[in-house]
Amino acid sequence: MRMNSLLALGLALTLGGCGSTSPVSGPDSGRKALTLWHHQTAGEGPQLIQQAVDRFKSAHPNVDVEVVSINNDAYKTKIKVAMGAGNAPCIFPTWGGGTLREYVKANQVVDLTPYMSRDNYRDRFLDAAFTPITFDGKVYGVPIENTSLAVIFYNKAIFQKYKLSEPETYDDLLKIVRTLKQSGVAPFALANKPKWPGSMFFMYLVDRLAGPETFAKAAAREGATFEAPVFIEAGRRVQELVRAGAFQEGFNGLDFDSGGTRALLYSGKAAMELMGTWQLSTIKGENADFYQKNLGFFPFPAIKEGKGDPKDIVGTVGDNFYAIASSCKSPDEAFALLQTMIDDTSVALRAKAGRVPPVKGFKTDDPVLQQILKLVEQAPNVQLWYDQYLPPSVAEAHKDTSQALFGLSMTPEEAAKTLDQAARDYKP
Repeated sequence: MRMNSLLALGLALTLGGCGSTSPVSGPDSGRKALTLWHHQTAGEGPQLIQQAVDRFKSAHPNVDVEVVSINNDAYKTKIKVAMGAGNAPCIFPTWGGGTLREYVKANQVVDLTPYMSRDNYRDRFLDAAFTPITFDGKVYGVPIENTSLAVIFYNKAIFQKYKLSEPETYDDLLKIVRTLKQSGVAPFALANKPKWPGSMFFMYLVDRLAGPETFAKAAAREGATFEAPVFIEAGRRVQELVRAGAFQEGFNGLDFDSGGTRALLYSGKAAMELMGTWQLSTIKGENADFYQKNLGFFPFPAIKEGKGDPKDIVGTVGDNFYAIASSCKSPDEAFALLQTMIDDTSVALRAKAGRVPPVKGFKTDDPVLQQILKLVEQAPNVQLWYDQYLPPSVAEAHKDTSQALFGLSMTPEEAAKTLDQAARDYKP
């Protein structure tokens, strides 16, 4: 999903918020200007956005649009700096949750409820898409990019070679790990330098052990804390995987944006990767042969003694959402651009690229995408990524402690205590 481009980041640093550097735009010229940031930097992601922008500009010849592409992890820092400096782009992607809530509290984003209500536009989207972007009954984003779930991708050729089948239980998964490790294949590819990839294991372990309720209560400080036994047990199981050799050498120092984990999967040096289904579009764009012949995936398996429903999924219906900054001088045009990014033409193009747009009635002939739709339809609960659900300071503590668990530099008890302290220190 992401491009490793210092040039793109450098350009981003020079661009103002909602204004454009174009000399033909401005109040005296009668032209309007929008700046759109995104982090769709791999596969067909950039092209999908540019195609929508081009169609929008044809229909709105008096509007200039500056498009800035930024690597995923660099973007997370860049948008925080821009928002803090009052220099945000007109349109920017968000995962919703705690970070977006902070922007809402600071009056930095536009309430899109009137726009979504006009002509019943909200009814175009799946109801579940609005949960991460709705606060106090008001909507602050448009679900556009994809329906993204965390699943375990695997190389079918490797599974066939070692006579492995998709696991039904976590114990089955551990057996697969042992078989692959003994055969000289890294069971999982993991790029945990940015911390969030490894945290997916922690999230699923918590869910499979206890269901979503304990996390929700701990996050809300209502009836549970992050020192509850389930969080300690999840940390213990993370470290069990590490000690079993479940990941390739140097996993805690590998950057995700470089695409190294996908390369390990393609080459057969690693057999599996726990990752969001945005990966499908990237894989289809850069290695169509692997996508068609060798790519398989399955949901995170059930833990026999766990209370969680194995049909629960971690992810989001609408990854990414797009918000409009309050400082934007042309919010009507900005919203019209967002509508173009998810109109019928965009939906068809996204589906062709291997994405599942979060719109009602979406259908596809792609068997891989059909499987994603089935997982969503069957899921009793879709857990938003912890690092997006939680307030920013607590989310950082979650990522830090998760990475420390993988590095064996912190015990499960210490990690739980540290995370809970961050939650106690947070002042809404």
